[in-house]
Amino acid sequence: MIFLRSLFFNIFLYTGIVFACLLAIPLLFLKDKHMICAGKILGKYVISTIKFFNNSKIEFRGLENLKKNEKYFVASAHQSMFETFALQTVIPGPIFILKKELTRIPIFGWCLKKIGAVEIVRDTATKENLNFFDKILNKTNESKRPILIFPQGTRVGIKERVSFKKGVGRIYETLKLPCVPVALNTGKVWPKNSFSKYPGNIIISFLNPIEPGLEKKVFIEKLENIIYNEIDLID
Repeated sequence: MIFLRSLFFNIFLYTGIVFACLLAIPLLFLKDKHMICAGKILGKYVISTIKFFNNSKIEFRGLENLKKNEKYFVASAHQSMFETFALQTVIPGPIFILKKELTRIPIFGWCLKKIGAVEIVRDTATKENLNFFDKILNKTNESKRPILIFPQGTRVGIKERVSFKKGVGRIYETLKLPCVPVALNTGKVWPKNSFSKYPGNIIISFLNPIEPGLEKKVFIEKLENIIYNEIDLID
């Protein structure tokens, strides 16, 4: 049963993504807000698909921590593809921090660039990376849209406890904005690099913001502890 559910889910998921990318091509020539809206619609499609085929429930907690008319950035745990879609449905037009390879995917990568995603070459000192934090600061100054970063750097298993990348501390120091931590258990239902999807309830929890003013090292340690402690509770 799990195999059949996963098979149909994957067929509908990737067919939907390809279809959405094709429909989004005309949006490349319109204002950014139209592509942002398309991303939100795709996120709702992915949520509906996993609910239907996987018999899963999705619960967003702590949405009150996403303050309207206030600037902040979001640092989320990363366990599966699911949150990259689902977070767009509740965070207003997030500006993704993502690996450069994703922006090289035809059409899909163009759409990412259209919504203002900021590229980074992971674990490499490049001229582009030297300007990385300036780009983020400019994006924040020019827009009310929040930065969204996955500080683990890649998808990790729900039981893995990897150290967060130092870059999240630099972003915190540069932006001087509250950071909203996000804990989740998506890897329980949608494990990384797995064909199979498993029944279960998905919880995405927006936690109390960490206010600016801490030292980078202290901030990273606090962020890690807050997110991992919450994952232990919702796992």
